[in-house]
Amino acid sequence: MGLLGILLGLGLLVWFAYRGWSVLLLAPLSALIASFLSGEPLLANWTQTFMGSAASFVGQFFPLFLLGALFGKLMEDSGSVSSIADFMTEKLGAQRAILAVVLAGAIVTYGGVSLFVALFVLAPMAEALFRVADIPRRLMPPAIALGTFTFTMMALPGTPAIQNAIPMPFFGTTPFAAPGLGIIASAIMLGFGLWWLAGAEARARLAGEGFGDGAAGVNAHLDDPLLRERATTAREFDPAEIAHGHVSTDRPSIILAALPLVLVIVVNLLMSFVVLPSLDFSFLAEERWGGVPFAAVSGVWSVAVALIVAILATLALNWRRLPKLRETMDAGANASVLPIFSVASLVGFGAVVAALPAFELVRDWVLSIEGGPLVSLAVATNILAALTGSASGGLTIALDALGPTFLARAGELGIDPALLHRVAVMSAGTLDSLPHSGAVVTLLAVCGATPKQSYLDIVMVAIVGAIVALVAVIALGSVVGSF
Repeated sequence: MGLLGILLGLGLLVWFAYRGWSVLLLAPLSALIASFLSGEPLLANWTQTFMGSAASFVGQFFPLFLLGALFGKLMEDSGSVSSIADFMTEKLGAQRAILAVVLAGAIVTYGGVSLFVALFVLAPMAEALFRVADIPRRLMPPAIALGTFTFTMMALPGTPAIQNAIPMPFFGTTPFAAPGLGIIASAIMLGFGLWWLAGAEARARLAGEGFGDGAAGVNAHLDDPLLRERATTAREFDPAEIAHGHVSTDRPSIILAALPLVLVIVVNLLMSFVVLPSLDFSFLAEERWGGVPFAAVSGVWSVAVALIVAILATLALNWRRLPKLRETMDAGANASVLPIFSVASLVGFGAVVAALPAFELVRDWVLSIEGGPLVSLAVATNILAALTGSASGGLTIALDALGPTFLARAGELGIDPALLHRVAVMSAGTLDSLPHSGAVVTLLAVCGATPKQSYLDIVMVAIVGAIVALVAVIALGSVVGSF
């Protein structure tokens, strides 16, 4: 009955979440169902296990959700994201429309702009370019997905994406874990995706298929409450706050627009390898600071400081372009709240499941997978990200339940924790792009496309390409180790 309870609880969570029910309600309810069928105490599992784990996640990562959402909103309202999109349009033009969209998305997301902020700016850019180039509208979502969902979120070293931060407290790593393997994986994903999209464009031209008309224009469904509930479990920005604030019509130059993005990467690098390692943090061992090792917090601190510096730079460079600064900052701060509590609820559900006696069967099955801890970690994270439709939620559940076990087994085999980090992050970013994913649903909505029109191409650039890169990283890492 215990295993049945786990499967039933998970099934109800996935089924109703896809239909737009709030995860804030579904996650504890599903956890209680799993506990009841396992004969475990209900209230203790809710208030102690569920809430304890959810609170721990919020305590660890709310600074990054808050700063990331605030930075994204400031970049949007200052016109900086639009300025970068305009620059790529001007330099590459309609002749290379797909490449322009992919690179624009990659630049802003690697620089720390929240995915959903990027989507709402990139969709109009893509529509304009694709219309002029007469490329089918259905290829807009996969082009945007390639630049925003894939290598900049899970492979490029130093990316400030939340899923790249989640393994750091578990493995004692930095945002730049396994940089060489991350760069190789990024090249594979980008190359495979561009190859596929070039072929799709060529096939469309041979068939005489042009831009066509969408059932709705870009950003036409942003007030859909179902869209909001799905989206907030997927990424760190609440789409409802996009409409708040005030977007400047006076856009900064490309240098001013790009400078905060550069600062995120540079400051993150300096904090990770120069500043923080040179300071004495032995006081963290004291009880008043939680008795945590420095490695458990250094990665989060590095990303947080990088985002703070970028926020201050954005304010300084665009002060006159932000006439309604309070509204902009309120919207950015508010945009972080629902996503982190939604993901924390998924984490709480995972903690309850992991504490049930029947979960030992699941753990034994995962650890028995052939190929060692890298393969079993990849499989477990992929499955959980696929079921929840959330890279961050699936990754945290996997690491909460199995992270110490994977780390111990890796230590026995001489596997660098940095390699575990990179495999875990990449695994979270593959099957999280199934049809029920909030990010996919949002992307299709803002582009005015349907799953029937665009989903196959999204699968190829965001799932197949990512899996090829993941296999390459596991194979290389198994042979030569982390680098």
